[in-house]
Amino acid sequence: MARIALEHVDKVYANGFVAARDLSLEVADGELLVLVGPSGSGKSTVLRMMAGLEMVTAGTIKIGERDVTALPPQQRDIAMVFQNYALYPHMTVRDNLGFGLSIRKQPPATIAKRVGTVAASLGLESMLDRKPAQLSGGQRQRVALGRAIVRDPLAFLFDEPLSNLDAQLRVETRVELSRLHRELGATMVYVTHDQSEALTLGDRIAILRDGVLQQVASPMELYARPANRFVAAFIGSPAMNFFEGELRSGTFTGDGFTIGLQCDEQPSDRVIVGVRPHHLEVVGDGEGTLRAEVAVVEPMGNEQIVYATLPGGKRVVCLAPPEPAIKPESVVSIRVRTDAIHVFAAATGMRVSCRGA
Repeated sequence: MARIALEHVDKVYANGFVAARDLSLEVADGELLVLVGPSGSGKSTVLRMMAGLEMVTAGTIKIGERDVTALPPQQRDIAMVFQNYALYPHMTVRDNLGFGLSIRKQPPATIAKRVGTVAASLGLESMLDRKPAQLSGGQRQRVALGRAIVRDPLAFLFDEPLSNLDAQLRVETRVELSRLHRELGATMVYVTHDQSEALTLGDRIAILRDGVLQQVASPMELYARPANRFVAAFIGSPAMNFFEGELRSGTFTGDGFTIGLQCDEQPSDRVIVGVRPHHLEVVGDGEGTLRAEVAVVEPMGNEQIVYATLPGGKRVVCLAPPEPAIKPESVVSIRVRTDAIHVFAAATGMRVSCRGA
């Protein structure tokens, strides 16, 4: 296995579209790094540049200690798993698994041993003589994974490999990927638009926006200390609530919401306070600091997700215990967990070190 390093990488297409801008990112040896971002953020392009399927406009890519910036894919010793499986339909599972070794002219005995070992680890032994058309979507994806693992490459690159699977299969295959990563100790880079996949799979997560790296950190660090408003809004479901207003003499006022703030640095007067739905709690009448009219309620079994409107018209999302059931058009009392708020400068969107007073 090997580290992957991108150093000041740019990618600009002929039509002027910028897919990556001064991107520096390191994937440690044996790490599983997840690239996430909205559509068009550049995450798949970054993965394809690592693979050599896209050439960089500027900058350097290293795999291990080798500069591979100008090398074609076949000389980079990486394995890529695609969204659409990319299996050979006329070959059996056995032949699909061993194909990469066959074209490298490995001895038949070596190929058979490697294929057998990987098939056993992925539960594919009973399917070795079937063809892809005889497999389910989840089984085909396991074959695609196996074909990559058989080669024992320096790194694995995954381009939204689970997006074609149904919800249950995505969860099952995600667990399988986590197990394989632990067992192989492999360097992996995984692209997804699904933040649940990112938060559960990644040792670290890199968030991209318009080709620019916003933050790279552990899942818990991203959730607890987002670097800017974009990251705060992107990570977490339901999404964070934001209140824009003024901070004067240690008091924030905006969107019908007032709290005391203690800041380690003096932000500009205009700030944005972010509060996750889990930290806006529906409580007994008179126990909260906000009053809101309920618009929609989503019962989730262990909790209720409540969409409500503050007197000034601001929409908020908050949580309530499963009982009693909350009805639309009712008025609820909401308590703000001031120990769990986030503050961002309105002008730049960057995080400001503040806490509830």
